[in-house]
Amino acid sequence: MTVNQLEKELKDGNLSSIYLLYGKETYLLENSVKKIKKLFGNLVDGLNYIKIDNSNLDNLIPELQTPAFGFEKKLIIVKDTDLLKKQTKKKNQFIIDKIEKISSYINQNIDDIKEQNILIFIEEDIEKNNLYKEIEKIGIICNFEAEKLPEIAKRIKYICNAYSVNIDAPTLNYFIESCGTNMQDLINEIRKLIEYVGKEGTIKKENIDLLSIKQFESVIFDLTDSLGKKNVSKALTVLKNLLYAKEPIQKILITLYNHFKKLYIVKLCEKYKKDVSENLKLKPNQTFLVSKYKKQSSYFSEDELRNILFQFVKLDEGYKSGVIDLNIGLESVICGYCSPTA
Repeated sequence: MTVNQLEKELKDGNLSSIYLLYGKETYLLENSVKKIKKLFGNLVDGLNYIKIDNSNLDNLIPELQTPAFGFEKKLIIVKDTDLLKKQTKKKNQFIIDKIEKISSYINQNIDDIKEQNILIFIEEDIEKNNLYKEIEKIGIICNFEAEKLPEIAKRIKYICNAYSVNIDAPTLNYFIESCGTNMQDLINEIRKLIEYVGKEGTIKKENIDLLSIKQFESVIFDLTDSLGKKNVSKALTVLKNLLYAKEPIQKILITLYNHFKKLYIVKLCEKYKKDVSENLKLKPNQTFLVSKYKKQSSYFSEDELRNILFQFVKLDEGYKSGVIDLNIGLESVICGYCSPTA
């Protein structure tokens, strides 16, 4: 089941008996758990609301067997256990035994479980083991993976509309490109902007630049834009702002190297007519970056990109051997490639 389908089910007031909710988009996942709790009704910790983790895993089956005295059902949340996580090559026999025991119990007692409980398994990543297969037969499994740009934009637009705040499509896309695709981060940033412009106000690009905390990768894009346009002053300002924000200088160098490596790959993809998204190994929610990478790679020739990568490698070697200060070295690369005669 997709996230949208699950959200519709919960909006319609439909509750299943067993859920497996997993993925890295924790904001949307936790939001769905809140909706389940709200639909479930009054929660009394220890009576009709039970939390299970690795420390009390042995309690799961007894809790499933014990009625919620004074209540119609129990809500049992099994979170961040090893039951559904990918096992290492060296399997944990204790966990393997637990997986088999719980899978078997669910299989043999599903009618009683449905009558007395709502059971939610929550994980970040999962393995399709026997427990997964049992849940798949009788329950709802939803992967909260990072959403694609149109869906993220739709959610942010909905929030803006709820507060009677305007934001046009290009500005909305710029906001997401600047602040990333993590929903919790985006919610925090859009609330700040909504508060700033007020009811009936309009969020503009300059508001985002002024108030929003940009993702590190977005700032690297800004720095690269300045490099490509040979704007030395702006490029150095972006670098100094990163250092002021206490970003480690080594991290800046590595990120710049990886960024220019991607631009070089884009240049080669265009030259040999290869798929950019595939060769950059972009996730589905990152495909909107293809146009940005293409635009930035157009600022540089193939030789320039190769030479910049070589300069970064030499700078790293010089820094590690104590020959050059990394900050001065980065400024030298920037000034060299921003020079009108470079």
